Amino acid sequence: MASENSGISPGRVEIHCPPAAGRPERICPVSVGTCGYSYTEWVDSGFYPPGTKSTAMLGLYGRSFSVVELNYTWYQMARAEALARMVEKAPPQLLFAAKLTRTMTHERDDNWREQLALYRQGIAPLKKRLVAVLIQLPPDFDRSVANRSYLAALLDGLQELPVAVEFRHHSWAADPVFAELERRRVTLVTVDAPALPGLFPALDVVTNPALFYGRFHGRNREGWRSGNMQKKFNYDYSDEELRAWCSSRLLPLAARAEQGVLLFNNHVRAQAPQNGKKMAVILAELSNGER
Repeated sequence: MASENSGISPGRVEIHCPPAAGRPERICPVSVGTCGYSYTEWVDSGFYPPGTKSTAMLGLYGRSFSVVELNYTWYQMARAEALARMVEKAPPQLLFAAKLTRTMTHERDDNWREQLALYRQGIAPLKKRLVAVLIQLPPDFDRSVANRSYLAALLDGLQELPVAVEFRHHSWAADPVFAELERRRVTLVTVDAPALPGLFPALDVVTNPALFYGRFHGRNREGWRSGNMQKKFNYDYSDEELRAWCSSRLLPLAARAEQGVLLFNNHVRAQAPQNGKKMAVILAELSNGER
């Protein structure tokens, strides 16, 4: 990988992809960020300066990263007024991914179609800064006939929006699934999580040439199924682990996509932004030809 990275937004690195399998030499920009940004514990852990208020966090976040995944849209319905204010105050280079609300994934309501229409209205202010709507499916959402039908209907309802799907159940790791996502130009999320039985595996499959999407949850085997969110996402990636991931996953993903995002979800004690900044440095070294 050899590419100069001058004048690029914070946390965004241009990855040089050499010619391969009939594809010409090209550049794939990769943006690094975190899942969520408004954590009071990130003040205590030193990522934000002492005394930082939640209203100031996004501006400070944008000094280090060029993409953020909005977690709050999973907990509550997106509101256009609130997102319009957020976009207005956000650093101009910042891209957004928005999680689909839990009433359409984990706690499905009978009126999910109405919920979906409200969601589309709510995220409308993100416009071209929306890199993806993230559908994160629960661990018990297996590849049954009913679940396949529901996911297809959900994707139909999100047509014309960029969409990424994160599976947690291993049964979705199948070629027909990848083929259908490719037909729909929906991004399959590449997950980094503990290698536990029943979980969706870590893959470098690209189903949408417009975007690859990586989520780093940490590898805390003991905490993953503890039911405690602090234990589950309490993990600090080492330099060696991140470099090994880049060596095995990054080039195959970047070679087949126009751009990529890498988002860290190990939020405990501000490990996500620390690891995100570390990943951006590693990517810059690789793109400048260092090993």
